[in-house]
Amino acid sequence: MKRVLRSFILTAVLLAGLASCACAAGKTQIGVAVTNFNDKWLSYLVDAMREQAKKYPDYEFVFADGNEDAGKQIGQVEDFISSGVKGVVLIAVNTDTAAPMTKACRDAKIPLITVNRLLSNQEEATAYVGSDSAEAGLMEAEAVFEKTGGKGNVAVLYGVPGNESAVKRTAGYHEAAKKYPAVKFVAEEIGNYYREEGMKITENWLQSGLDFNIILSNNDEMAIGAILAMEGQGVRNKYIIAGVDATPDALQFMKEGRLDVTVFQDAKGQGVAAVDTVVKAVKGTLTEKIVWVPYEPVTPDKVDKYIAKWK
Repeated sequence: MKRVLRSFILTAVLLAGLASCACAAGKTQIGVAVTNFNDKWLSYLVDAMREQAKKYPDYEFVFADGNEDAGKQIGQVEDFISSGVKGVVLIAVNTDTAAPMTKACRDAKIPLITVNRLLSNQEEATAYVGSDSAEAGLMEAEAVFEKTGGKGNVAVLYGVPGNESAVKRTAGYHEAAKKYPAVKFVAEEIGNYYREEGMKITENWLQSGLDFNIILSNNDEMAIGAILAMEGQGVRNKYIIAGVDATPDALQFMKEGRLDVTVFQDAKGQGVAAVDTVVKAVKGTLTEKIVWVPYEPVTPDKVDKYIAKWK
């Protein structure tokens, strides 16, 4: 009986594998290496890619989660190439350590489209789709400094170390502050783009007696964590809090008067453009090296406009 059961299971597995192969037969495969499926904003971008991919029935998009591990992501891209993909889309875990991936794609004569995060060796990739992270930081900080009259003590919630968006958004904060000598940066902590970590860091700042009245967060999730920490201690109205992405959650917080500033990063726009761009590259019809999807500052008076973008 056990022998029969094992035989049945093996047959079912083989049939499933054959069905999978049949489904993909004749399709051009594209590998998509994503930083982290658990990143809320990136999940919207991935969803947009999956939806846009339906417009290309002759293509199959295969997604891999890097889990914020640069070494793992390099292996995933190498596996894509070994499996015969005709193009790679990359949202890099670490934009400074992408050389093995760009080299592997170049050696295999496979187009590499980077999305959302510019590589430090971007010239070795085929094209970039995304926004200018420094611009997001600049917009976020300028909107806040306008609210505070060009003064205040700033605490920064920093994303993932080595991540292009964290590095450049933070640089944008400091660039904006050059016009305001009364602005001081008093703290910077790594929150890895997670709500829970933003909340914990802010609780520690409040308990330590840190002298600050502004939080500039590299993304909305950490900003929301900061808001929750302050609300938990009944001090929310003493601070200005800003983030980046204008996610649905963040916009709802803004509509409720709980978030002061965010910057819209068009996840759908980037996802759609990523799919279109890699297909063009595979077909040999791509002419652009950079496909810009601009940021847009969001303040409470504009919140309904941006809520509508997600519907």
